[in-house]
Amino acid sequence: MRVKNQKDFLAGLLFMAVGLAFAWGATHYPIGRGAHMGPGYFPLVLGALLAFIGALVVFKAAVIQTEGGNKVGPWAWRPLLCILGANFTFGILLAGLPSVGIPSLGLVAAIYALTFIASLASGPLRFLEVFILASVLAVGSSLAFVELLQLQLPLWPAFVAG
Repeated sequence: MRVKNQKDFLAGLLFMAVGLAFAWGATHYPIGRGAHMGPGYFPLVLGALLAFIGALVVFKAAVIQTEGGNKVGPWAWRPLLCILGANFTFGILLAGLPSVGIPSLGLVAAIYALTFIASLASGPLRFLEVFILASVLAVGSSLAFVELLQLQLPLWPAFVAG
């Protein structure tokens, strides 16, 4: 088999792998029936649907010719590392890492760190724009998650909140 669209082929394989992983993971929970769904029903259906869509994308990539084969280029390491690093930093700052001695710094600090680190993925830092975006995200997240949904998230570090 000759792949005619390399990017779509790899994306389809990724969809299939993630979908099958979710569907398989859902089998560890009671599935139930359509009228009485168990906790594994929804992830099983969504995982199977994602795997099916991935199979369709793989089939299309193998059958339909694209100009130049839509080859996969080199890895974009800077955006990949910045986005992953931003998400890891967000999790560590929000919950802390007691085994290493890093305390929780709260939702606001975690959002500012996430926004500034992720903004480095696109190139030079535009401080004012990123600061405004981080402020809007911090206020919106505080209102949505802490005030409206009443989730027990620390907004500020313990040494500030008391």
